[in-house]
Amino acid sequence: MTVVLETRRLTKRFGGLTATSDVSFALEQGARQALIGPNGAGKTTFVNLLTGMLPASSGQVFLAGEEVTGLKPEARVRRGLVRTFQINQLFGGLTPLETLALAVGERQGQGHDWRRPVGATVGLDAEIMAVAERFGLVDVLERRTDTLPYGKQRLLEIARALALEPELLLLDEPAAGLTAPDIEELLDIMRKLKARGLTVILIEHHMDVVMGVCD
Repeated sequence: MTVVLETRRLTKRFGGLTATSDVSFALEQGARQALIGPNGAGKTTFVNLLTGMLPASSGQVFLAGEEVTGLKPEARVRRGLVRTFQINQLFGGLTPLETLALAVGERQGQGHDWRRPVGATVGLDAEIMAVAERFGLVDVLERRTDTLPYGKQRLLEIARALALEPELLLLDEPAAGLTAPDIEELLDIMRKLKARGLTVILIEHHMDVVMGVCD
């Protein structure tokens, strides 16, 4: 199997505190693995190191065999490593339509023109609608994001990540704060992603989600 992500002795220190210590790890293409543990164990710190949100104190990160330890987050996204956040990182003043247009347009090299009228670029618009349908967002596409129910906002963040067509998706507590029906909707979506063979790392405290998504 192809190794899509590897770390070698990856370490992060904050002064005298070692949050991530000598982590050597390999993830095969198509795997769906969970990173679990109590609050403060260093899970999000580890993901921040993988994605370049934090610089490593020592150690290395490789994507598809290429070292990316010194690359900025946006450069890692272009190489197929995409994440969601424990706390939503959405533009509240944009609509889901604009949010997805921004993601799809950037991937297609049309990021400069993401505010163009809907219908101006048929291929782009069709892709936005396909993502919106997959995540149950069609009925809220024209609403401001900050007016959406929390569950819809969580789904929008995952939809935005998937619109970038990642090779590897890192999900940081996607079920946090969701109601039981929202969690069922999330699990249904994740099962469909599993069928597509997407490689996933999941941080989650909700064990039904872990067992429903991961290998």
